[in-house]
Amino acid sequence: MTGPLVTPTHSGKFTLKRLPITLLAVIFVILVCLSLVLMDGWRSWTARNTQLHEMTVATSNMAESIAQHADDTIKAADTALLGLVERVQTDGTSPAALNRLHALLVKRVAELPQLNGIFVYDETGRWLVNAQPNMPPNVNNSDRDYFIYHRTHSDTQPYIGLPIQSRSNGTWIITLSRRINHPDGTFAGVALATISVAYFNNFYKSFNIGHEGAIILALNSGVMLTRSPLLSDSIGKSMANTVLFRDNVSKRATGTLFVKSSQDGVTRLNSFRRLHNYPLFVAAALSKDEILGEWLADTYLHSAGVLVLLIVLGWMGFYLIAQIKRRVDAEAEIVRTRDALEALNQTLERLSLQDGLTGLSNRRHFDISLEKEFSRAIRNVSSLALVMIDVDCFKQYNDIYGHAAGDECLRRISQIVKTGQHRPGDVAARYGGEELGVLLPGTDIRGAMSIAENIRQAIHNLEIEHTGNPAGVVTISAGVDAFVPVRNENIPLELVQAADKALYAAKSGGRDRVCGNASAPNFELPVVGASA
Repeated sequence: MTGPLVTPTHSGKFTLKRLPITLLAVIFVILVCLSLVLMDGWRSWTARNTQLHEMTVATSNMAESIAQHADDTIKAADTALLGLVERVQTDGTSPAALNRLHALLVKRVAELPQLNGIFVYDETGRWLVNAQPNMPPNVNNSDRDYFIYHRTHSDTQPYIGLPIQSRSNGTWIITLSRRINHPDGTFAGVALATISVAYFNNFYKSFNIGHEGAIILALNSGVMLTRSPLLSDSIGKSMANTVLFRDNVSKRATGTLFVKSSQDGVTRLNSFRRLHNYPLFVAAALSKDEILGEWLADTYLHSAGVLVLLIVLGWMGFYLIAQIKRRVDAEAEIVRTRDALEALNQTLERLSLQDGLTGLSNRRHFDISLEKEFSRAIRNVSSLALVMIDVDCFKQYNDIYGHAAGDECLRRISQIVKTGQHRPGDVAARYGGEELGVLLPGTDIRGAMSIAENIRQAIHNLEIEHTGNPAGVVTISAGVDAFVPVRNENIPLELVQAADKALYAAKSGGRDRVCGNASAPNFELPVVGASA
């Protein structure tokens, strides 16, 4: 048996010959072997990326949970301090007032398990009252970091100091303090709440971080308050020169990245997050080797299986050439695999038409709808309108309020933009970044302008604070165009470009306005908005 081969004759013409079946079998076996290797390599690489993605999400969620716990823990202690300061400044420090205050502090410490103790010091650093049954004599804390800070700073905000060892019981504690003032505003002393480092470490033990994972709680200055598992030099150690702090935590509120630890040299997947209310950040880290350990073992097992399969297939391919059915079965299996992948791709395509952040249609759905509605408008000789929307000064909004607030802002704006969908054929989509689009079949430019203005006014009325925008609130600019497309004369891109041009005019004209395309037939350029 042979296969086709084109060869030249003596006259220069080409004729077909047949390749030997053995050569065809060799080519077939080589291709199948390569396919198996590539498919297994692709499977392994995909499994690796999936594992890393899942662990990235897990560490991010862990960091968020740890940050929330730290925020809540310190908030409870701070609330107790705030009431304590007000009571001292109102009732004074007479013996009777201090006796009442001592009973209150004992009760408060019993109610809040995170509290190691609550203390009040006068302006000289002498203990006035605390939450302990007995007050040690001749104890003065004027040399402590928190006392010096409040004595030299007039603000009354809470201060989280460096970790210290308690003079009352010798344990490592985190200090949270507030300044106490005399009626004339001069320094009267300090109210202090101490939280045991062990309280945080006990909570961190509830997370499965593996043998080489780590959880860190630190000040925004880079000083480590605690670490789990706790190393001998962890508490009070500066992270200021580490890659994690220097290049990441100091520059953004959240993030996830691989970093080689400066403490033990282990490469970890670190997810960090700053606290919302206090100058602290947390970091949850999982060892890269442990993350990929299961994947690596699975890859070795699969590779060994593939190797055995290649040996068997090669032997049978070279020595059982007569069994052509094997090739037919292999081809049929490939066809079934292809069909399954196509079916899976179709399912994924159906699931990929919505933007995950805003809930609007995504760019892909927008492009598909534009092509469909453009063709429909040509067939029906009807007008097709497009409103292009851009959030004014959105980069500045993100810079000022953070990306989490920026995402929430986009969600609120998107809810308003959805109101532009009055009919089943209308499509509101996230076109890209902070740019949105509303496709309006069967709508002329005046109708589209009215819809766009309603959206602009509604977003302005949300009164979302934006100090980086001249208007003081979040606003949008919109460009509008509409026309009746003609077959072989117009393409969908023209509508997008025209609306985008009008959007540029709105931006150039001062923002917070709606502009229509000046080239629209029988239409004078309208400008609606802040300066209209």
